[in-house]
Amino acid sequence: MTDTLEERARKLLTGKVDFLKSAPELKFLPDPDVPEIAFAGRSNVGKSSLLNALTARKKLARTSNTPGRTQELNFFDVGEPIAFRLVDMPGYGFAEAPLKLVERWRRLVNSYLKGRAVLKRAFVLIDSRRGIKPVDREVMTMLDEAAVSYNLVLTKADKVKASELERVREAVATESAKHPACHPVLFATSSEKGMGLAELRAAILEAVEQ
Repeated sequence: MTDTLEERARKLLTGKVDFLKSAPELKFLPDPDVPEIAFAGRSNVGKSSLLNALTARKKLARTSNTPGRTQELNFFDVGEPIAFRLVDMPGYGFAEAPLKLVERWRRLVNSYLKGRAVLKRAFVLIDSRRGIKPVDREVMTMLDEAAVSYNLVLTKADKVKASELERVREAVATESAKHPACHPVLFATSSEKGMGLAELRAAILEAVEQ
């Protein structure tokens, strides 16, 4: 009996996962020889925590209470032999960052999105307590213009009441319908409670195999 997509995805993402490298500039990108799945989100949206939860690790991605700590593209090899890579993109929307840093982030991310043929899917993380903010819309528009397919992922879904989560889901779904590259499937997750992780892992593997 063959494993389901969810089970194959679980085995792969909780199996061999290794940090490969950080790329502060495009010239440091790894060779585009395997599919890539990128994660984007506002600073402190819970991106590092979600990557750690997806891979059943505690310290795969660095977590920090300091907004804007990650200012490089971080690459992680998944599987042996390597099946694909996870890409932890720099957090965006931090109010304290100097304009030069914000502009550097924009150039790096925009160039990566537009020029990376092996990028199969991006997952844009939205805090369930905050909903979509203007800076999220900017990144969604950037992905639309780069013709990169992406899903929206609600994080910290355990931090809001069920009725509030449903309201946020509906608002986010309505917003996502306005964006041509946004995939209609929306995920609600909790890194602490494990909510939505199985479905998100399956979506990652499905995107890789398409």
